[in-house]
Amino acid sequence: MAKKMRLDKLLGHMGCGSRSEIKKWAKGGLIVVNGRVVKDSGLQVDPEHDEILLDGERIQYREHIYVMMHKPQGVISATEDVREQTVVDLLPEDIRHFEPFPVGRLDKDTEGLLLLTNDGKLAHELLSPKKHVPKTYFSIVEGEVGDDDVEAFRDGVTLDDGYETQPAALTILRHEQEEHRIYSHIELTITEGKFHQVKRMFEAVGKRVTYLKRLSMGTLKLDAALPLGQWRECSEDEIDQLRQGKSIEK
Repeated sequence: MAKKMRLDKLLGHMGCGSRSEIKKWAKGGLIVVNGRVVKDSGLQVDPEHDEILLDGERIQYREHIYVMMHKPQGVISATEDVREQTVVDLLPEDIRHFEPFPVGRLDKDTEGLLLLTNDGKLAHELLSPKKHVPKTYFSIVEGEVGDDDVEAFRDGVTLDDGYETQPAALTILRHEQEEHRIYSHIELTITEGKFHQVKRMFEAVGKRVTYLKRLSMGTLKLDAALPLGQWRECSEDEIDQLRQGKSIEK
């Protein structure tokens, strides 16, 4: 049986207006439920099955929102901050009113995939240390990353605070030389989310990360067509697969 809710609460959740505005609209005859004008904004409605029109426009209720963002550098992974621009600031008001929050965090100078949602249950599943959700990064590292590093990461490395990481999959893509320095292009998949983990893992083997971008989280992959600093809503398939932990074939 569907859970009923107050009409004004439903319209408020969808960002239509304040409770006082909705009450005024109802008294003015602007709200229609299942073909009948409703002047009581406190009416109990079924959000899944009732047809609700506000000034002739159908209001399609949804409880949760899922946003894929291609996070740029210089923006912090937070909902609000008095000094810094946050990832939520990059969203329009009609998305912000759902009160989405970033699932996990990317450092201020890190780019790439960030999921924002108001679905606390899914966020908990993705962030739980017990779930070992894989996260894959592309990185440019100062220093020549070699097979010994691949093996060390496979075994787990000891961070500066003594923590031993879980095994990680390191793939060397290529090396390049600039001004007598060697830089390595790599991909790294980890199943944890320790503070500055990727940077600290490379520091543990005597190297320095100069660029970092997250490519995927679980089955959710950064859309290659999504420009830096832009966002889009995730598809139902993407979220279903993310919940199930299965791969999405593109």
